[in-house]
Amino acid sequence: MKLHSPLMDILKSLIRSPAVVGAEHSFFRVLQRELEDRGAKVTWYEGLLVAQGSQPESLMLSAHIDRHGLVCTGPNEFQYAAFVCGGRSDLLGNSVSEELMLQIVDRFAGVGVYAYEPWSGAYRGQGRITNAYICPFRNNLIFELSGMGHLVAGTPVAFHDRLRNEDGRFYGQLDNVLTAAMLVYLFELGFRGTAFFTAQEEAGRSWRYLLEWFRRFGGSTNQLVVVDTSPYPEIGLCDQQQLVLRHCDANARFNDELTLALARSCERLGLSYSYKDDYIRRENEKLQAQGLKARSLGSTEMGRIVAASNGLVDGTTLQIPTTGYHTMEESASIKACGAFLQVLCDLACLPIPEFQD
Repeated sequence: MKLHSPLMDILKSLIRSPAVVGAEHSFFRVLQRELEDRGAKVTWYEGLLVAQGSQPESLMLSAHIDRHGLVCTGPNEFQYAAFVCGGRSDLLGNSVSEELMLQIVDRFAGVGVYAYEPWSGAYRGQGRITNAYICPFRNNLIFELSGMGHLVAGTPVAFHDRLRNEDGRFYGQLDNVLTAAMLVYLFELGFRGTAFFTAQEEAGRSWRYLLEWFRRFGGSTNQLVVVDTSPYPEIGLCDQQQLVLRHCDANARFNDELTLALARSCERLGLSYSYKDDYIRRENEKLQAQGLKARSLGSTEMGRIVAASNGLVDGTTLQIPTTGYHTMEESASIKACGAFLQVLCDLACLPIPEFQD
C-alpha cells in the first residue's frame, strides 16, 4: 500500500524535527506552521497546541507529540529526558523501577544523537552514544556521549531519526509522530473539528494540560478520541489486527458508546481490529498459569483524564499496532496506517481516502 504523497511529506518533515519530552517548543513551532498552512486556527497553551476547523465541537482528537531523548544534566552528563521531566530523578532510590532501567540501558548503544535549542530548535552539534549505565548513587540511567562536551545543563539531545519504508512497514521512532502527522493531514482533507497536540506524555504529564483546556473551554459533551501507537512484542502478533481499540486502561473505563462507534466504523470499512485490554487479560491468564506476575492494563492519556475530570471529559482511544516500542526500530504496517486514516475520515464525515496497493 502507498499512502498519499502529501501525507508522506508531512510525516517525513515531522519525524526529522526534534521533540524530546520536556523540550517540545521547537516542534510546536513546526507544527503550528504546518497546521496554519492548511487553514487551521491554531492556539498555543502551556504544554498544548490546539488546532480548530470551522466546526470545532464536531469531533475532538488528541495526539501527544513528545518523543524520547536525552537531556544534559551537567558537564558531559546526560540522562533519559522522560525520567528528568517526570521528576523521577529525585535520588530517593524508589522513583524509577530497576526493571525499567535494565530494559532501557542497552537499547540505544551506538545511536547517533544531536543537540538543539529547546525554543528555537537551533542545531547545537551532534555525537553518538558510547555508553549507558545505571548510577547506583542516584538510581538513574546515565549516558556517555561523544562530541557533546560543550553542552550546558538543560540542553535537549534528540536521537537521529529518518523514516524508513521496508517490506510494507514504516520504521523509525514512530511514537507518536506517526498519528500526529495523520491529524495534520486531516486538515488538508477538510477536517472541521478540533485536534489537540499534547507535550510530555512520555513523562505522564500531558493529560494535565489537556484537562486544563477542558476545564476552561469545554462544554457539556466532551467526547474525545485519543490517538496513539500500541506496542506488541512481534510483527506476527502486531499484524493480527489493523487497528487497536480499548474498553479501558488501568485508570478508568472508556466511553462505551464511542468505543462501539469506532468498532462499527471498522466493520463498515472492512478493517480488522482488536481490544488491547482483552489481549492483556488473555496474556495474564497465561502468565498466572506459569506462576508469573501479571502485566498492568497500561496507563493512557485517555484513562488519566477520565479518572481526573470527575465526568467533565470522557472518550476512547484509537491506536496503530507497532513493534519495537520506544526504540529507533519501532515499526508499523503501512496498511494499518491507511486503515487508521480511513476510520478518522469516517468519524469526521470526510470522503474515505483510497490507497494504492
